Amino acid sequence: MTDFTDFQTFKRPAKPNNWLVAPDGFADSALPDESSPVFDRTPAALFEDIMQMVAARSDWKITASDPAAGRISFIAVTKLLRFKDDVDILVLPVAEHDHQSTLVVYSRSRVGYSDLGTNGKRVNALLSALAMP
Repeated sequence: MTDFTDFQTFKRPAKPNNWLVAPDGFADSALPDESSPVFDRTPAALFEDIMQMVAARSDWKITASDPAAGRISFIAVTKLLRFKDDVDILVLPVAEHDHQSTLVVYSRSRVGYSDLGTNGKRVNALLSALAMP
């Protein structure tokens, strides 16, 4: 069993080599970089879409998943220097909307002070791909 990030209590490092997207009010103590979107599909469907997306990429490797908890962790390898970055995702239901879901995504570099925007680009590319029908 992997220890998934506890998004409601964790503290982000001061280094600018990470990116956090979370629903408004969910991980406020971690100061998210942006608010997560709402998707017009159930949490189970969003979870499955993410799993398929990660599995389809040769540069991403799932390290842990828990469908019941909506948790996914994977390693993303950067193209140029082959750095390994860690990505944690939590899929959440939208209150009072059974067929909608949202998510928390935290992508961070293992090494270095700056990531030159890599983690933010990765998270936003993931969100953009999930927003497509």
